[in-house]
Amino acid sequence: MKNFFFAVFFVGVVSGCTSEQSKSPVLTNADIGKVMFEMTELMIHDITNPPLAARFFSYALLAGYEVVVQNDTSFRSLHGIVNEYPDIKKPDEVKGYHVQLSAILAMLETAQKMQPSGKQLAAFGASYLDSCRKAGFSEETITASGRYAQQISKAIVAYAKADKYNLISNLPRYTPLKGDAYWYPTPPGYMAAVEPYFNTIRPFFLDSADQFIPPPPAPYSTEKQSAFYKMLQDNFKQGASDLSDEHRLIAAYWDCNPFAVQDDGHLMVGLKKISPGAHWIGITTVVCRDTKKTFNEAMFIHTLVAMGLMDSFMACWDEKYRSNRVRPETAIRRQIDPHWKPLLQTPPFPEYLSGHSCASATSATILTHYIGNNIPFTDTVETRYGLPARSFKSFNNAAEEAAISRFYGGIHYMDAINDGLVQGKKVGEWLIRRVGK
Repeated sequence: MKNFFFAVFFVGVVSGCTSEQSKSPVLTNADIGKVMFEMTELMIHDITNPPLAARFFSYALLAGYEVVVQNDTSFRSLHGIVNEYPDIKKPDEVKGYHVQLSAILAMLETAQKMQPSGKQLAAFGASYLDSCRKAGFSEETITASGRYAQQISKAIVAYAKADKYNLISNLPRYTPLKGDAYWYPTPPGYMAAVEPYFNTIRPFFLDSADQFIPPPPAPYSTEKQSAFYKMLQDNFKQGASDLSDEHRLIAAYWDCNPFAVQDDGHLMVGLKKISPGAHWIGITTVVCRDTKKTFNEAMFIHTLVAMGLMDSFMACWDEKYRSNRVRPETAIRRQIDPHWKPLLQTPPFPEYLSGHSCASATSATILTHYIGNNIPFTDTVETRYGLPARSFKSFNNAAEEAAISRFYGGIHYMDAINDGLVQGKKVGEWLIRRVGK
């Protein structure tokens, strides 16, 4: 499929004023949500892991936000705030562009270049531009906006390549540690460890991935009076057969495991699910719509949530492969009941900290600061995957439910959940201090 930008960039020579904003239709926060939806669908297709999904969202949104900040002085540039973020110059030679359309096209161009199946976004891009034409955008404005977007995206992709993620493939293949205390791949897929070196890349706001090292987890023990064994018993008692209908629903709603597979006889069938970060990006879209944020405000908030998610996953994954603690499923089968199964499928990485707890607390902290405390909302993100909408009193209320869902699902001990919430909040608060209002 041809790159949809080909048609945009080569329509003709563009002339006119610097921006055609006043002469064209106004885009809204819903347009940002459309791009987030398409990126999420592509991540499901590619089975994108949670940390990497946050990375894709971050750079795409960063491209959009860069366009916004170059044209709206009420928003701060992230140069000098985000680690190694360049001072990207506004392309003065491009005239007649539309700021919001340029931002959307910069996001799409960046996502197309970074996501493995990014070329599949071309169809959406072409359809989106057709809708812009029908809405009243001139061909000249579309062309100019595409040219602007391409230049910004080029700078953002270069910045992304410098974060060293591409060097991870050169590192040795991860080998699980030997010993009962350590994580080991779990059934049914027995998948290899996911992103064991994610802490080696450049964070956005954190000084380093280990800036906020949590307290050590309860040490592995077979002693029935030990803290670890008591937590193990709690997980065992909270088995799938003993869960209430409400707890089952909560666990399923926040499952967000893109690695889930189903054993179907001689076949392993993949189940399409979004990642925790994609869920919180979706929540961000919902609340920006409900609180009637402008396009520029929504771009700012989406961008910070995405970048906060990536830093949060970095901090969490740094600890996961430091403590390398065994999952409840493995320990319970070894010590208590060889046939025990958790309600949710165990993800393929170490147990401590809980990634969903970290990511949810970070997102909730950022959303609370920039949108408001005790803002009720109805989360409809998972309805397209067959789950009912859920209503929450606040962002923190949602984060706490997302965290405890991991206990109901049988995939985390309580200290990983509680300490994950603390860790995630610290990451979110650090981002806010760096960015300011």
